[in-house]
Amino acid sequence: MTDASEGAVNVHVDGRIAEIALANGPLNLVTRALLRSLNKIIDELEMQDDLRCVIVHGGSARAFCAGSDIKEFVDIFADASEKKILFEDMVLRRLARLSMPTIAAIDGPALGGGLELALACDLRVCRAGVALGLTEARLGGLAGNGSLRLTRLVGPARAKELLFTGATIDAERALSWGLVNRVAAQGSALSAARELAHAICARGPLSNRFAKQLVDAALDQPLDAALSFSTVVQQKIFDSHDLHEGAAAFFAKREPEFLGR
Repeated sequence: MTDASEGAVNVHVDGRIAEIALANGPLNLVTRALLRSLNKIIDELEMQDDLRCVIVHGGSARAFCAGSDIKEFVDIFADASEKKILFEDMVLRRLARLSMPTIAAIDGPALGGGLELALACDLRVCRAGVALGLTEARLGGLAGNGSLRLTRLVGPARAKELLFTGATIDAERALSWGLVNRVAAQGSALSAARELAHAICARGPLSNRFAKQLVDAALDQPLDAALSFSTVVQQKIFDSHDLHEGAAAFFAKREPEFLGR
């Protein structure tokens, strides 16, 4: 897989980095078509063992993603769980559970379901001045999974303020709150995300995948269970080719050639 299109989403693979470009109109609205396309792309990425990082970005649209297409609501009021909520939640869970690190490159507004999509990535890089928010309250709506992920990043008080008011914050405040990892003061967020992705790819892919699992375990599991899991994966690291290669490269004063095993 080098370049592929799944309707509302395109994917390009350059070496060990895959880029998912949303391609669903000028605002990249979250529609059933976009979710189906993204789900198919995730199917393909899950099978790419040699990938070391995935970037999600807004392509050529004005927005990273401006949220749900409100026009679809008319047809789903009575069966929202079946027609939207459960499927959207599954796709975002699958994105969050990709084994390799993921980065959202946010060059335009990320609002409502668009911010939820970015929150499902491990890291977020944002262009200066871009607006972010879970704005569903303005319509009497609610960000479901986004409320939970937002709270884990910024804490309950700040999350409640954003959710209750439907307000947006700019990239700079999002950085100070811990909502985004980096702000691209010059140039695009996508360029900054690519730079970060290359730095990630230069490190041990096996250790990065296990690090992702351990961080998630720290949030999701009781401490004792997470510590037991850390012992298991540490042993796997010491049994790996990559750690022996890293040590050999250190003493030889050369760059390591990690194989991900």
